[in-house]
Amino acid sequence: MEKRWKIKDKGDQVIVEELSKQLTIEPSLCNLLVQRDIKNFETARSFFRPELSHLHDPFLIKDMDKAITRIEKALSVGEKIMVYGDYDVDGTTAVALVYTFLKGYTKNIEYYIPDRYAEGYGISFKGIDYAAANDFSLIIALDCGIKSIDKIEYANERGINFIICDHHRPGDELPKAHAVLDPKRSDCSYPFKELSGCGIGFKLVQAYANKNNIPIENILPLLDLVAVSTAADIVPIVDENRVLMYFGLQQINKAPRQGLKAILDLANAKRELTVSDLVFIIGPRINAAGRVETGRKAVELLIADNTDAANEGAAGINKTNLDRRVLDTDITQHALMMIEENTESHTKRTTVLFHREWHKGVIGIVASRLIDRYYKPTIILTESNGMATGSARSVKDFDVYEAIEECSHLLEQFGGHKYAAGLTMRLENVNAFVQKFEEVVSSTIQEHMLVPEIEIDAELNLEEITPKFYKILKQFAPFGPENMAPLFVTQGVLDKGYAKVVGNNHLKLTIVHPSNPNISFPAIAFGQAESLRRIEKNKPFDICYSIEENVWNGSVTLQLNVKDIKVAG
Repeated sequence: MEKRWKIKDKGDQVIVEELSKQLTIEPSLCNLLVQRDIKNFETARSFFRPELSHLHDPFLIKDMDKAITRIEKALSVGEKIMVYGDYDVDGTTAVALVYTFLKGYTKNIEYYIPDRYAEGYGISFKGIDYAAANDFSLIIALDCGIKSIDKIEYANERGINFIICDHHRPGDELPKAHAVLDPKRSDCSYPFKELSGCGIGFKLVQAYANKNNIPIENILPLLDLVAVSTAADIVPIVDENRVLMYFGLQQINKAPRQGLKAILDLANAKRELTVSDLVFIIGPRINAAGRVETGRKAVELLIADNTDAANEGAAGINKTNLDRRVLDTDITQHALMMIEENTESHTKRTTVLFHREWHKGVIGIVASRLIDRYYKPTIILTESNGMATGSARSVKDFDVYEAIEECSHLLEQFGGHKYAAGLTMRLENVNAFVQKFEEVVSSTIQEHMLVPEIEIDAELNLEEITPKFYKILKQFAPFGPENMAPLFVTQGVLDKGYAKVVGNNHLKLTIVHPSNPNISFPAIAFGQAESLRRIEKNKPFDICYSIEENVWNGSVTLQLNVKDIKVAG
């Protein structure tokens, strides 16, 4: 698929030069900082050296004082507390975090994960009925609840208090819970709006610790869970999330909890982990439990306190993840066939597919796979409990949540973010929804949004790539949304003549620029074997790439990870 390259505007060069003097590093690196709105020595020091003191006061979150007072009361009189959360990575890590912490102060505590198929997303009537039947008087809901108006009213009628800890967008009305913690509510002045659901759970714990003089060092071991959720939920790795991720990765790399260690051992992940490893190694395995079986197994693994239980849980989840891969592959192939057989779909600006027998647990993954192929806002629907339920995924810069909201008269419920959402509708509304969603997207999406974009930080000469340059570049990590690993472009390069296809459709080459033929770098272009013909016969070409270390037989060298290749000019 053809991609468009967009090179970011350079930072203010006066600020870049001044920052270069203050930090005594190359202007090219300072330009990357200024592009990230880091414009003076103090903000640069905070960026390169995150500290726990950079975390915001949790009591700035609206209703936090109410939440902590209510928890303190429950603990003091021995009330039964239920920790309730969604079945995905964010929800199960949040439940494991809050449950682990509160279990240190009470035995009257349980956790509850709704069944994806019998109860659906979020707070359920069945969960509330279970709480009422078992004398739970306080429910702490994590990663869900912000739109559960009717469910909270139902709980209130049964004398059950709710503390909602959510990070999704609220509707016009807030549920009448005892406390509603959500930085995205319009009357919340919390300075950072993009925490994960587990991140909100951590702020709850941090608030309790602050009020009760518990040293923050006592709750640091919980940050491995926050890091996993922050990575898997694809929230921006800036501001407070950067601090949480920085210390969370330290925790995972130095002393991971038993469950995470068991997952990493099964995956044979021996290196120092990065955000990408959390996304691609840990995230899918935890997610698989809720997608294919039950999210309770994920929580059981994450709170395991001995090696045997952790290893057994990890083995079970690993098998479930393998089963998930088979489902994912089969349904993706079926979906691709449906698109190819429907000629009308080729001219549409959306992809919306419905099949009654598709597995509900993997339709979100399938939606993402189809975007990789066709790059359009995509919704995959299946039948569940007599309704059509689905997952939506979007393309860069297009708000699929707002587009779905425009179709809300056809829906029973919906929720989510700019780039990912869930929705439920009556079966008889599917055709009308497909038509309306196409109309909404067609009238609002801009043409360039339908072409994948590679955002490039800056142009770079190959001679600028030195061990010192890379040493500082590494300190820009942890990388993630809004602080991605810098991408560079170098024009008019050549391959030294050793290019070849390796592994599964990858291109291995050695890059040199004619202006300085003595400097060359090994490079790998994953999934780009078809580009071999473009670089043969000494033809110049342009590359965009990130810089990384390659370790081979104990030797460490710098290599270029080529994201795309274009014929020069």
